[in-house]
This record gives sequence, C-alpha cells and structure tokens, in this order.
Amino acid sequence: MGAVSNRLTHTVNNLTNISSNLSAAKGGIEDADFALETTNLAKNQILQQASTAMLAQANASKQNVLSLLQG
Repeated sequence: MGAVSNRLTHTVNNLTNISSNLSAAKGGIEDADFALETTNLAKNQILQQASTAMLAQANASKQNVLSLLQG
C-alpha cells in the first residue's frame, strides 16, 4: 500500500510541475503578444501625429498662397 501511495504522490507532484510549466509558458506567450501590440500602438500613434502635422502644414501653405494673391 505504501508503494502505491508513493507512486501516486510522485505522479501528483509531476502533474503539478507540468501544470506550473505550462502556465509559465502561456504567460510568456501572452506577454510577448502584449509587447508586440504595445509597440504597434505606439507606431500607429506616431504615424497619426505625423499625418496630422503634415495636413496642418498643407493647410497653412494654402492660406499663405491665398494671402499673397490677395495682398
């Protein structure tokens, strides 16, 4: 009976270890995806700000040309 109990204890310990390793691996994958998405968000925000600045410059240039033609 003691041998069976020892085997079961060993099996439970192994399964607990496997479960912990799988949880750690899953966490690593999720963290990597989070880092990638955060990087993509920052990149897209920079592109949006640059586009807005370019549009503002284009509008200012039109106003300058109009002022020169009127004055």
